[in-house]
Amino acid sequence: ALSEAGYRVIAYDRRGFGQSGRPTAGYDYDTFAADLADVLTQLDLSDVALAGFSMGGGEVARYLGRHGASGRVTRAMLLGAVPPFLLKTADNPGGVDKAVFDGMLESVRNDRIAFLGDFFYGFYNLDRNKPEGQELVAFSKWQAWEASPLATQQCIVAFGTTDFRADLAQFAVPTLVVHGDADQIVPVDVSGRRSHEMIKGSRLEVLPGAPHGFAATHARQLNALMLDFLRS
Repeated sequence: ALSEAGYRVIAYDRRGFGQSGRPTAGYDYDTFAADLADVLTQLDLSDVALAGFSMGGGEVARYLGRHGASGRVTRAMLLGAVPPFLLKTADNPGGVDKAVFDGMLESVRNDRIAFLGDFFYGFYNLDRNKPEGQELVAFSKWQAWEASPLATQQCIVAFGTTDFRADLAQFAVPTLVVHGDADQIVPVDVSGRRSHEMIKGSRLEVLPGAPHGFAATHARQLNALMLDFLRS
């Protein structure tokens, strides 16, 4: 939809995933943000609208927090994103218990294939939503299975423990926050609503009944929101 509307769309594989390299270190948000900065610099991009889905929203947040707009970024979109801070702590009592992330990490270490196979049931809320064909679910599993096992483990630690609250305070570009109110992976009350509250002037759109993977189950609604935001 974005390409058809005349926008140039660039998607890259995070280190350890897809066709990118699989180093043995650097699976933290400071490094992820530096990687993003390198992409923008190497391609010499300007008037960029950064869009980060799920843990990718952390890359957007850390990039803007550490690097600023850098004369390149003019808008940001956080889509079902993990900021501001998932982990439950004394000063973040509404977060997710550490035991949840510890359990995920243990499951990945014990049987990564089985864990990732089950993960997408809640990712798409398959008891209530039917993505366009089971092929999409199979493809999602394949993408996850193909990732570096080390990257998978360390990314659980990264998105489960990284505090982005200071980063959100640095946002100085128009920002769209989209979240599903039936997200079982990254609950909207823990993330989307709080990010909206912390980012001055941001726009929040909550998709009724949408799961974490709303880009597939609610694609038309998401595309319409993104296009409206880009044109506004």
